[in-house]
Amino acid sequence: MVIPLNLPARDQFTDDELVTFCLSNPDLQVERDENGQIFINMSPTHLLTSSNNSELNGEFVIWNRRTKAGKVIDSNGGFFLPDKSMRAPDVAWIRKERWEQLSTAEKKSFPHMAPDFVLELESDTDNVEDLKQKMTKWINNGVRLGWLISMSEQQTYIYRPNQPVETKAFSEALDGGNVLIDFEVVLNNILEI
Repeated sequence: MVIPLNLPARDQFTDDELVTFCLSNPDLQVERDENGQIFINMSPTHLLTSSNNSELNGEFVIWNRRTKAGKVIDSNGGFFLPDKSMRAPDVAWIRKERWEQLSTAEKKSFPHMAPDFVLELESDTDNVEDLKQKMTKWINNGVRLGWLISMSEQQTYIYRPNQPVETKAFSEALDGGNVLIDFEVVLNNILEI
């Protein structure tokens, strides 16, 4: 369950204050929308959702080790986006050239950048329509490829800039196109429904 956090002493956190807040509360999953509203996910995911997320992360890590194309980021990694939000997807990927341009300080914080790829996995407490809006915001902020994996519908929504949203059933192969070169997965082979 995601709940808004109200801070009566101030309207909004600065970026540095948000980083400090997140580091001071490592057990909370924190995001900020483009209006400065802070949201906290207070409940851990069910084992099934956690297992599925681990399987997905594993696919990306194995592919990335083979290709050495960039860095895979798990759900604990946050990004400050151009619209002033701070988001943390379930899986993100940054291509190697962009990763190498980040300073050590940026790597130890939340960089001001959109990842090249993001994945959001629907959990039991998520609303698919809210996740669709979140995916649109990712794309509008510079993400080149996004996958929303809807467990309730057993399909993946594929988001790309300036293109209509595409859907694929879990039985169909998903590929990374020109973003995740040579990446392919059939979700029926790795996810438990």
